[in-house]
Amino acid sequence: MPVLSEEGTGLDNQHTHRSGPRELQMARSMCWHCQSEVSGEYFCDRCVKVQPVSKELDYFTCLGLPRRLTIDQHQLETKFYELSRVFHPDFYQNKSAAEQTISLGNSAMLNTAYRTLRDPIERAEYLLDLEAGSVKEIRNSPPADLFEEILELQDTLNEYRTADRSSEAEATLRAKIQSERSTLVQRQRDMDATLQQLFIQWDKLQDRGEASDQARVERDRLLKQMRENLSNRTYVKNIVKDLASTVG
Repeated sequence: MPVLSEEGTGLDNQHTHRSGPRELQMARSMCWHCQSEVSGEYFCDRCVKVQPVSKELDYFTCLGLPRRLTIDQHQLETKFYELSRVFHPDFYQNKSAAEQTISLGNSAMLNTAYRTLRDPIERAEYLLDLEAGSVKEIRNSPPADLFEEILELQDTLNEYRTADRSSEAEATLRAKIQSERSTLVQRQRDMDATLQQLFIQWDKLQDRGEASDQARVERDRLLKQMRENLSNRTYVKNIVKDLASTVG
C-alpha cells in the first residue's frame, strides 16, 4: 500500500466541493493603479493592470482548492501552471516597475503554495497551522514510551560510535541498530497509514459542511490526532535518519 497516496477522485485540500473555480483574492478592493473597484479577478477591468494577491490568502484558496487533505495531484498541477502563466515575470519585462513587482510577488506566493500543498505531510502541517486556534494547546512532544525508546536508541548509537571498529561489540551494536531501524521504519509506515485515514475522515467532515456542536467536537478530535501523529512521525523520522547515517 503506498504511503499517504493521493486519491485521484478528490480535488485538493479544500475545493472538491460543488462550487466552481474560485479566482484569486486580491490584496485590496480598489485597483492600485486607477482606484477602480476590483471584483476579485486577476486584472483590473478598467485599466487592465495586474493586481496583487493578498498576503492574507491561504494556500488552498490561492490555488482554488477546498481545505481538504486528499487531493488530485493532476488538478493541483494544472491550476498551478495555469496561474503561473498568468503571473510569470517574463511576461512583465516591458511593463511598469510596479507591475513587475506584483508579478514577482504573486509568482513567489504561488510557488510556495504549490510546494506546500503537493506534499501530503507539509499540506497537513499547513492545515494545522491554519487551524491553530483549535489545536494550539495540543502536546507537541512524543509520548513517554516513544521518548524512552528514542533515548535508549541514542545511547546505543553513542556506544556504537565509540566502539572499536571490527570488534565483536561493534558488530553486535550494528546488528541491534539495524534491527531497531527496521522496526522504526515499519512504525513510520503505520503512522502514515493512520494519518491517511485521518485525512479521509477530515475530508468527509469538511464535505458535509456541518456547523453543529457534534461536528465541531469531531473536527477538534481529528485535528488533535493529526497533530499528535505528525509530531510523533517527526521524532521517528529523525531517529531513523540518524540511524541510517550512523551505520549506513
